[in-house]
Formats: sequence, structure tokens, C-alpha cells
Amino acid sequence: MNAILEEPYDPGLQPERTLLAWKRTCLALGVTVAVAVRFAAETLGPLVALLGAAGIGTALAAYLVAARRYRETQNWLGATDRLPVDGAALGLLTITMLLVGLAAGVYVVGAAWE
Repeated sequence: MNAILEEPYDPGLQPERTLLAWKRTCLALGVTVAVAVRFAAETLGPLVALLGAAGIGTALAAYLVAARRYRETQNWLGATDRLPVDGAALGLLTITMLLVGLAAGVYVVGAAWE
């Protein structure tokens, strides 16, 4: 039974709320990366473009993984009445935060040497 459900499985719409929370989190993280790139551009030069692209890319990838998980959750709940277990989106958000931290650390060190 791999058909996509026409109606939400959960009357409380928990999977939909979770997807919306992931969307807000990934959007906020993408904006954080963009702001970090803006402030670090003078200190880091062209390197900041690579860090920014990687940060925004991983935030987008985290959202896409969360959206895929939502679709799988809807299908699994309808077919098996159990939730799938997956930590890929959380891993991608962790990588994004590490990139933001790396950019912030390089910015602080670079600003101190000027």
C-alpha cells in the first residue's frame, strides 16, 4: 500500500505541524547564514561566498529532507501505523550550524588581527 493518502492520517495534524516547524527552522537558519555572510564579507573576502553557499545549501537540503520525511510519514502511518525513524534533517542542520560557527570564529579571529 504505497499510495499517497488523500487525507491526513493524524486528526491533530502533527506531521503537518512538524513540517511547518522544520520549514521555519530552515528558513531562520538560511537567513542567519546570509546575515553572517554579510558581516563577514569584509574580513573573510571570497572565502565567505563558499561558506555562505555551503550554509544556505545545507539549510535547503535539510528542508528537502524534512519534506521527504513528511511524505514518507504520511505513507507509513497509513500503511503500517508506525513512524519511520530518520535523523538526516537534524544532521544537515547540525552541519549548517557548524558552518555558521566556523564563519563566526574566522570573523572574530580575522577582526582581532586587523
